[in-house]
Amino acid sequence: TELGVERRFVPESCPRAVRPGDFVRYHYLGAFPDGSRFDSSYDRGSTFNVFVGKGQLIAGMDQALVGMCVNERRFVKIPPKLAYGSEGVPGVIPPNAVLHFDVLLIDLWNSEDEVQVQTYFKPEKCPRTVQVSDFVRYHYNGTFLDGTLFDSSHNRMRTYDTYVGIGWLIPGMDQGLLGMCVGEKRIITIPPFLAYGEDGDGKEIPGQASLVFDVVLLDLHNPKDGIAIENQLVPESCERRSQTGDFLRYHYNGTLLDGTLFDSSYSRNRTYDTYVGKGYVIAGMDEGLLGVCTGEKRRIIIPPHLGYGEEGRGKIPGSAVLVFDIHVVDFHNPSDSVSITVHYKPSNCTVLSKKGDYLKYHYNASLLDGTLLDSTHSLGKTYNIVLGSGQVVLGMDMGLQDMCVGERRTVVIPPHLGYGEDGVEGEVPGSAVLVFDIELLELVSGLPEGYMFVWNGEVSPNLFEEIDQNHDGEVLLEEFSEYIQTQVKTGRGKLAPGFDFEKIVKNMFTNQDRDGNGKVTAEEFKLKDQEAKEEHDEL
Repeated sequence: TELGVERRFVPESCPRAVRPGDFVRYHYLGAFPDGSRFDSSYDRGSTFNVFVGKGQLIAGMDQALVGMCVNERRFVKIPPKLAYGSEGVPGVIPPNAVLHFDVLLIDLWNSEDEVQVQTYFKPEKCPRTVQVSDFVRYHYNGTFLDGTLFDSSHNRMRTYDTYVGIGWLIPGMDQGLLGMCVGEKRIITIPPFLAYGEDGDGKEIPGQASLVFDVVLLDLHNPKDGIAIENQLVPESCERRSQTGDFLRYHYNGTLLDGTLFDSSYSRNRTYDTYVGKGYVIAGMDEGLLGVCTGEKRRIIIPPHLGYGEEGRGKIPGSAVLVFDIHVVDFHNPSDSVSITVHYKPSNCTVLSKKGDYLKYHYNASLLDGTLLDSTHSLGKTYNIVLGSGQVVLGMDMGLQDMCVGERRTVVIPPHLGYGEDGVEGEVPGSAVLVFDIELLELVSGLPEGYMFVWNGEVSPNLFEEIDQNHDGEVLLEEFSEYIQTQVKTGRGKLAPGFDFEKIVKNMFTNQDRDGNGKVTAEEFKLKDQEAKEEHDEL
C-alpha cells in the first residue's frame, strides 16, 4: 500500500541528485508483480524525458525519482493509489494494479543551470587565455552525463579547429572555452538548452541531453596577431644586426604551441641557411629573423596566417601556431667584402706584403660563433703561401695584403670570398663566414708580376751559348735546369719564392721550347723583355 524504493546501484560519485523541478532522462522496465512486462523505454530505443514534481508523472514515480543520482538504479514498487488507481489504463494496466519499475537515471538538469567548468590541469605559465574571436585548436572527448561516449577528436586523430564566441559552436562550448590556457585541461558540462536542445543533433546526440566535454587546449591565436619575439640570449657585443637581404645560418627547434616538436635543424646536424626578407621562408620567420645578432638566441611565435595557414604542411597541422627557438650562428650580406681589424703593428713597419711575396704565418680559424675550425699552432708549423697565387681562398689573399712582419690582425671573410655554398665537407660548413686570427712571421719579397726568374745583374750577351754546354746548338731540359740552378746558387739570378724549383724550371723551359720538340734552339730562345718588344712591334 505504500511506495517502495530499493536502491540497487548507487555510483561512488554523486555530485548532484534529482530535485523537484529538475528535468530527467531515464530508462525503465515496467512490470506487474507476477513479472509480466507492460512497458519498456529500452524497446523504444529512447529514454523517457520529463520534468519531476510538475505532475507530468504518476505520483509514485514523481516521488521515487527524487534524490536519484545519474547512473543510479532503483527498483520502485508503486501502489495503485500513487499510480493509475481503480481506473487503470484500458488495455494496458488493469484497475488497482501494483506497478514495478526498474529505473536507470541517465541525465539530469534544471532550466536554471549554467555551463559548469571544472579545470583539472593548468600550466604554471599562462601568458594568454582564450577570448572572444580567438581561433583555437583543441582535442576533446564528448560524453553524456552517464559517461557514454558520443564523439572524440582523439579517435579522428585531428584537433577540432574553430573560432570562439562568434557562433561557430554550441553556446555552451563558446562559454566553456573562454579563459583557457594552452595546455589546460578542463571538463565542460553543458545543459541541453545551451547545446542541441529538444531535437538533438539528429545523429548521435538525443534531444534534451546534457553534454560533457573533456577538453585539452592545444593552440590559440587571433587573426589580428603578429609575431611575438622573446629574447632568450643577446650577446653583450653586437656590432651588427641582420637586415633585409642578409644571408643567415641558424639552428632551430620548431614546436607547436603545446610543445610538440615538428622539426629541428639540430637533428640533421646542419644549420638552416637562407636569405632574410626575400620570401624564402614563411612570412613570420622572415620578420622574426630581422634585427638579430650573431650568437643570439630568441623565440619566435608565429600565428598560422604568417606560417603555414589553414592547410598546414607535413607534420604541421592546419591553423597551427608555430614556435621557433633559434640560435643565430652567423650572417652576412652578398655585398660584404673582407673585414680587417689590426690588433698590433710594429713601429718599424716599412716592408708591406704584396702580390707575389712568399709569406709564413700562424693562424687560428673559426666560425663567426667562435667554433674553432683549424689552427697552425696545434700543428706546430706555419702556413706558407705565395700571396695572390690562388693558394688560399680569395678572401685570405685580400686579407694578407699590406701586412708587415710581426703584425697581428683578424680577417673576417664572407662565404663568397671563402668556401662558398658548398664549404669543405667535414671541415667548413656551406655558406659560412670565416674568422682568421693571423700573425705574419716571415716575408720574402716576390718577383715582378709575370716573372718566375730574374737576373740580379747584367745578362750575358752570350746567354744561349753559356746554357748550351756541349755547344751542339740545342739546349735540353737537363742543361737548362742545371744552368738556372747555378745562377741561383751564385746569386746571379733569383727564382720566384715559394714555388717548386723543378716546376718553375720546366715551365720556363716549355715557354722557350716553342715547337714542343723537347729542345730549345738559338732561334727559339728569347728573354722576356725581348718577347714583349716583338709583340709590341707586331701590334
